[in-house]
Amino acid sequence: MTIQQALETIHQKIQDATQLAHRPESAVTLLAVSKTKPNEAILEAYHAGQKAFGENYVQEGVDKIQYFEAQNIQLEWHFIGPLQSNKTRLVAEHFDWMQTLERAKIADRLNEQRPANKAPLNVLIQINISDEASKSGIQPSEMIELAKHIENLPHLRLRGLMAIPAPTDNIAEQETAFSQMEQLFEQLKAAFPHQPIDTLSMGMTDDMQSAIKCGSTMVRIGTAIFGAR
Repeated sequence: MTIQQALETIHQKIQDATQLAHRPESAVTLLAVSKTKPNEAILEAYHAGQKAFGENYVQEGVDKIQYFEAQNIQLEWHFIGPLQSNKTRLVAEHFDWMQTLERAKIADRLNEQRPANKAPLNVLIQINISDEASKSGIQPSEMIELAKHIENLPHLRLRGLMAIPAPTDNIAEQETAFSQMEQLFEQLKAAFPHQPIDTLSMGMTDDMQSAIKCGSTMVRIGTAIFGAR
């Protein structure tokens, strides 16, 4: 299957899932997770109409961003991996979105390092919704405090929440975690009515349907587009 065919299949699945959930298809954005994939694969996806890409590794992502900028190809780049303090400058200077924000210290550094000539960096707070010791993200109880901190940083723009629930084939368990995220998302919107909070990033290849049913506005798909790593 070509990347174009894979994208068409994913869009059909998104359309089916949004119809089942009585939501417009336009309510869900597809983020193509391009980590470890070559520029040629990203270019193929771009020519098939894909504009938003997610990267997990800072330097690899920056190299790709610079490659496509040199080609004068405008893409939207999301950082979706864990971020160490010593790598914040690269994310602040090159990416459009940072989806895995979980610490005030990282927020401060991103804010300080965001170039003045760029639009504010769009950020999502990562929630550890399944309470896994091995996973990044904050506890739900910490969400409002971190959001208040971000609200006071002029070079960041709080857009919503992101989560990677514990993997499970059990649909009920998937929906439980995603429903909890949807409730937190509504709480965040209610608490910060003057912020442009519109993004709930959750759902990957194996649990996309449950995520969309529970209000996801962005699904992060890698394997089903580009094949196994």
